[in-house]
Parts: sequence; C-alpha cells; structure tokens
Amino acid sequence: MKKLTIGNLHIAFPIIQGGMGVGISLHGLAAAVANQGGVGVISSAGLGLLYKKLSPDYLKASILGLKEELKLAREKSPKGIIGVNVMVAMSNYADMVRTAIHEKADIVFSGAGLPLDLPSFCEKGSKTKLVPIVSSSRAAKIIIEKWKANFNYVPDAIVVEGPKAGGHLGFKTEQIFDEAYAIEKLIPQVVETVREYEARYGKTIPVIAGGGIYTGEDMYNIMALGASGVQMGTRFVTTEECDASPVFKQTYLDADEKDIEIIKSPVGMPGRAIFNKFLQRVKEGKQRPMRCPVHCIKTCDITKSPYCIISALYSAFKGKMESGYAFCGSNAFRAKKIEKVQDIFQELREKYHELELKNRLKKPSILIG
Repeated sequence: MKKLTIGNLHIAFPIIQGGMGVGISLHGLAAAVANQGGVGVISSAGLGLLYKKLSPDYLKASILGLKEELKLAREKSPKGIIGVNVMVAMSNYADMVRTAIHEKADIVFSGAGLPLDLPSFCEKGSKTKLVPIVSSSRAAKIIIEKWKANFNYVPDAIVVEGPKAGGHLGFKTEQIFDEAYAIEKLIPQVVETVREYEARYGKTIPVIAGGGIYTGEDMYNIMALGASGVQMGTRFVTTEECDASPVFKQTYLDADEKDIEIIKSPVGMPGRAIFNKFLQRVKEGKQRPMRCPVHCIKTCDITKSPYCIISALYSAFKGKMESGYAFCGSNAFRAKKIEKVQDIFQELREKYHELELKNRLKKPSILIG
C-alpha cells in the first residue's frame, strides 16, 4: 500500500479520521487513530460548551478547550499525527484556526464553506499543514488559485467529501442522490484538476476521499480511482475510544438504513442524520429555540431557526437524545457492535491487502527472452 504523504508528514496507513462535532471526536478518538498510523482529528465545534468550566465566556472557553484537547492528544499519542477540524461557518473560525496553528497542530482541515483566507492565519515558521475540504473540482480550483494569488500558498492536500458523508453536506438536496455527484465521479475530476496545479507549482497535493467509505474494499476501490487516502468518520463512532456518550453510540447500533435521513439544518445546508423523536418535533414545527446561547454559526438567525443546532448537538454528545440528534454518514446502520480502533485498522488493512494481492495476481506477467 502506498503511504500518504502530506508535506513532511508521512502517514503510515492512509486514513484520516473525520472531525465530528459537537464533542464526538476529541482527544480520545484522535489519539487512538494517530497511534494506529492514521491522522487523528479533533473537532473544534462547540468546545466552549464542553469547557465552560474554564471560562464563562464561550469564545475564551473554546480557545482554552482546544489547547487542552491538543495537549491531551499529544500526551496519549506523542509521535502520532494530530489534526484539527475547523468549520468556516463557525463564528469563532479565526480563533480556532489561530489556536490550532499556535499550538502546533499537525494539520488544520477546514470546510463547511470555502476557507479562502485560511493561509492568512499562518505564523512565521509554522509547520501546520493546511487542508481545505471541498465537494467539487470547481471548489478545489477556486481555493488553489485564491491561495496562490493572495498568499503564495498551495494547499498541502485536499479532502473531497462526497454526498454520502455525515453531518452538513456541500450539495444541493437534489444532488445528494444524483450519481453524477457520487464520490466515485468526483475523485477523478478533482485529481485531474489538481495534477495541473502540481505541475505548475512543483508541489504534490494529495487528494483524499471522504463520505461513504466504510470498509477496506471501499478504500481500495476509491484509491484505485486516484485518491491518495481516505477520510472516515462514521466508522469510528462505535469505538471504545470515541469521545461520545454510550447512548450516542447506541443510536448508531440501533439504526436501520431507513432511519438515516437528509435533514434541513439551521446552518442553511442539508445534513445527514439518524431520524428520532427530536427531529420529528422539528418537522412538525413543535421545536423552537428559546434563545441563541452563543451565536456559534455566522449565518444562523435565531428568529428563523427551527432549533438551536449547537444545543441539539451538545445534548446528543451527552446522550440526551430527547433534546438532540446524531449526525451520521450513509453507512451508520452497518455498525453492529462497539469495537476498538486498533481492530478496525486491522480489518481495513487485511481487506485492502487482500484486494491488492488479488489484483496484482490478475495482471499478466511479462516474459523476457
């Protein structure tokens, strides 16, 4: 298997664990993934609620919380690669990016909007890699050109999230089930676009595929289309090391395929989640936000929102599903038990290598002389 290289970071097994908020991927899961040779990712979303004991001010608590999460992840995985996911849509986006870079996170992943100014936060001598998350070759092209023109910076890698991903999706609702937008279609398009810029700027830009990737076979197939690695989120939720509550994890274990729906988020994007009684109340117009506690999303208007998204996700993180819900990828229903991260990596490796060997044996040998 080819290793994933992002700048001077050499990732032994080409898996990036998706950033899942609020509180689903913190230092516990990130460190466990990093220790297996993947990239562990801390979600910066909602840290001000998780760390409100450090400060009553949400913005300050978010900064202190991210510092603490990175410190704890380093203690558990001193040699592993640890990243931070920061959504462009967050009102404290700049604070979280600056903190991640200042605290020497290995990588900052940024999506939920185009991170056009991400390189502006780099400090002198910073070694933190910057990786945008996109949903089309057009978005990849825009970011590369803007970063190069405005900051003389080329992305260190690009994550492409397809429509089978969990949480907020960068697609119109009608595109989500359109095969023309499937990750298998997107990856070759983005790879082709990126190759042009690699040749122009003399820099390797790995393309990483995310959304609907669950098995070693999924990994093998998408990497055969040109991806240099994969991003997995849903697969790691039902692990011992995942930072969510046992009740949240059980929601995945109990879900059937029919329970996974596309919802309309207050953020203004469609999202994929496990339907429950809370979302039923939202659909019926019976769930209204009482107030905006922290103004977590730039575009959120409390007077028009059917519910407060950060409150709902924070409740879910704590296992209070009656007042929240679980975002998930399209394959969440496939989870049948709580596993260890190490066992998942072993299973993925074995299946990938099995297919790699099988494909190698299929190739005709060339006889010389």
